[in-house]
Amino acid sequence: MDMPELPPPHPQERRSAPRTITPFEVPAVDGLGLLRFPLKHEALEALVRSALQEDGAFNDLTTLATVVSDRRSRATLAARENGVICGVPLALEAFRQLDPKVSIRIDHEDGTRVRSGDPVLFVTGHARGLLSAERVALNFMQRLSAIATLTAQYVDAVVGTNTKILDTRKTTPGWRALEKYAVRAGGGTNHRMDLSTGVLIKDNHLAALDGDVAKAVTRARELAPAGVKIEVECDRVDQVVRAAEAGADIILLDNMSLADLAESVRVVDRRAILEASGGVNLTTVRAIAETGVDWISVGALTHSAPSMDLALDFD
Repeated sequence: MDMPELPPPHPQERRSAPRTITPFEVPAVDGLGLLRFPLKHEALEALVRSALQEDGAFNDLTTLATVVSDRRSRATLAARENGVICGVPLALEAFRQLDPKVSIRIDHEDGTRVRSGDPVLFVTGHARGLLSAERVALNFMQRLSAIATLTAQYVDAVVGTNTKILDTRKTTPGWRALEKYAVRAGGGTNHRMDLSTGVLIKDNHLAALDGDVAKAVTRARELAPAGVKIEVECDRVDQVVRAAEAGADIILLDNMSLADLAESVRVVDRRAILEASGGVNLTTVRAIAETGVDWISVGALTHSAPSMDLALDFD
């Protein structure tokens, strides 16, 4: 299915927007040893090295056989379709590990929108290093830019409403921090990061308590640290009423019709945050938002985003 095009960036965006994600300095870290995305530099280094080793990049037989060791090259990593860029720090690290003296110019930071044909970054260095790092750099950026791009399409679809677009825990094992970062790069909002950072009482949990929502909420409040939100999943309006009366902070409206979503908004009357989930796609999300729900969670952001078309073109 063809994805709708994203609006182009403002003509002045590239020149006037402050750098907020990946600085020019090497290494690209701030004073706390943290990248301006959610990995410490040591973790970034290890992740990229593992990916390069998986690809055999330190023993690239084709490149070693065909490219002389002192040859230098210049290449442009460019977008082949409209989208939102994400993963620049990972690409930089891939090139730097194969050529520590590589020169890189960044034209588009993480979170910026690009048109097809726009350059994202330019790299100049040893040809062997650039060629051997190419696939790993692209793999990271194509995956994360895909998530950022799809998220931006959902965010754009609900502009003018008060609804936020959220992700879920349906992430690639080991990549959650990166994939949720990509959601933020696309303008979305992160749901709970893991099972220890929030309470979500679902139907299977309630089955263990004979469906007693009040008891489930009470037990959750006794166990959860102060400040942790208690969320209850409901698939009928009468359950929504009980969850609100039990004092749930958030109520998950699971696979409800538009009419039931609107009725849930009415009966809860701002006593809890309402999150819609299920049956959400780019053709339905606007109507769901217009029912008045606060959040819409979309598992597809991280489990079904089609890879963004990026390429590394050598001069």
